[in-house]
Amino acid sequence: MGVHESVLKDETIELLNIKEDGVYVDCTLGRAGHALEIAKRLNERGLLIGFDQDEEAIEAAEKTLAPYPVILIHANFRHLKDELAKRGIFEVDGVLFDLGVSSPQLDEAERGFSYQKNAKLDMRMDTRQALTAYEIVNTWSYEDLVHVFFTYGEERFSKQIARNIEKRRKTKPIETTFELVDIIKESIPAPARRRGGHPAKRTFQALRIAVNDELNSFNDALHQAAELLSISGRIAVITFHSLEDRICKAAFRKWSTEMDAPRGLPVLPEEHKAPFRIITKKPVVPSEEEIRLNHRARSAKLRVAEKIRKWDERFRHEERWERR
Repeated sequence: MGVHESVLKDETIELLNIKEDGVYVDCTLGRAGHALEIAKRLNERGLLIGFDQDEEAIEAAEKTLAPYPVILIHANFRHLKDELAKRGIFEVDGVLFDLGVSSPQLDEAERGFSYQKNAKLDMRMDTRQALTAYEIVNTWSYEDLVHVFFTYGEERFSKQIARNIEKRRKTKPIETTFELVDIIKESIPAPARRRGGHPAKRTFQALRIAVNDELNSFNDALHQAAELLSISGRIAVITFHSLEDRICKAAFRKWSTEMDAPRGLPVLPEEHKAPFRIITKKPVVPSEEEIRLNHRARSAKLRVAEKIRKWDERFRHEERWERR
């Protein structure tokens, strides 16, 4: 099993401003790197709640976090509010999202996430889920494939890749990661293949996002976190993809901008005041040393916001991403 290095760990823990008796949620438990650092700072009245839709992550975290006050929940973080309510928790002091795929998921060939290891096309973070990368690649229309590859992967050669997938699957199903990699390589002109890393990187990223409905899940959970957070509580978000960062940045901006009020009012009504303030005016990025030690940290960005007033649904940033 691969070793997962948590990105921007020290910066994240510092900016969460942890209270020793507080309640904190790690929405992306992974191998519990950030979670362990939060748990270490809590006393017996504090509590850490960890979410992960990957059962293996939950099992690994149970061992790592055994000495600490924790509740681990095997569920997608888009069910944040409901899962906490089941346990009688309606307010928390901090929420963390680390949206990178954990290294063990990438390194375990059988999960089908990696374009560098041969396996059956899968890419499900929650293996209880029905939809897999195999189904998308072999049954979705040309138009849907182009949409997924271009929107989620920002792949310039989306049409060529989708067209060649369509041709190949008429002969036989595309079953493995390496079969798909070969099609992608055939679809991208040689000069482009020699630039910008592995030619399959963007397509595999796009498929993973589509399989797991990652963008809608994140947007839903982010707003649930805003509602659950106590006054002076903080949300920390680490993104690795421009679309995730765009969702976070836009939401934080809306949450921290006062609503327009009718002209002539001497004082801005309380309900028009912004419920959040942004802590990180610019995103925090990894140091050169961290990138050298962990190349997967290269694209990471950390944004943090603090709740200063009661949440109002009118500040919701609504953005939906269609998988098909």
